[in-house]
Amino acid sequence: MSTTIDAATLRQIANEACAAFCSGAGRVPSFSARYPPLSLDDAYRVTALANDLRIAQGHKPVGRKIGFTNSRLWEEYGVHAPIWGYVYDRTLHDLAAPFSLAPFAEPKIEPEIMLGLAEAPSPGMDDAALLSCIAWVAHGFEIVQSIYPSWKFTPADSVAANALHGALLIGPRHEIGTKKDEWLRALTNFEIELFCDGRPMDKGHALNVLEGPLSTIRYVMDLLARDPFNPPLAAGEIISTGTLTRALPVKAGESWTTRLKGIALKDAGIRFC
Repeated sequence: MSTTIDAATLRQIANEACAAFCSGAGRVPSFSARYPPLSLDDAYRVTALANDLRIAQGHKPVGRKIGFTNSRLWEEYGVHAPIWGYVYDRTLHDLAAPFSLAPFAEPKIEPEIMLGLAEAPSPGMDDAALLSCIAWVAHGFEIVQSIYPSWKFTPADSVAANALHGALLIGPRHEIGTKKDEWLRALTNFEIELFCDGRPMDKGHALNVLEGPLSTIRYVMDLLARDPFNPPLAAGEIISTGTLTRALPVKAGESWTTRLKGIALKDAGIRFC
């Protein structure tokens, strides 16, 4: 991984991105507009620098969120491949209502599958081998946000903003146990419906997320293998695998729910305040 912007400028970008992330509903002009050479490699260096800053402020990394795994979103946001960012103890929450949207800039909701790593996966694993590294599966929501006004950014900007992560809301965790074959089939075949205040908003399928949620681990492993600044996936991490539907704007007073078919997970529900 090489960078095209000098180290001092990358530190400045990291400081600004971290401040916007930590201040709540922060807004900054696009970094790529101010620093046109900003590349994805630069942005992942910013990810590492900003992560160091957050750790120094008391945040503890607990996993990764993988974004833009749903190619239905690529044209809308001008991206062409998935990205990833860190999940922290302060952004991780059990799925419970109500949940305040006050800390977030232009928040959107994404129904997702979350995976808990029992051990670190290895490059080249197929889905069955990847599943052997998973302790549990859960369903819930990610709240994503844009520190850039009106959700206008480049792929590098989205990475520099910690992959647009706001919060991860996790429902009940279901152990893989002895039902590996059932989980393997379900994680590529289930369907989902998303509702707001009882109104249908969108539908999705497991294969909207690359080749299914397990495959996202393979993708982020490949990215990290080329990244000298950010650590590889490790046992104990939580992986949020990307939205199964479109990412939709949310506001206080709304209640959002999902209906799952074909997978042994509870439907999710959240009310925003």
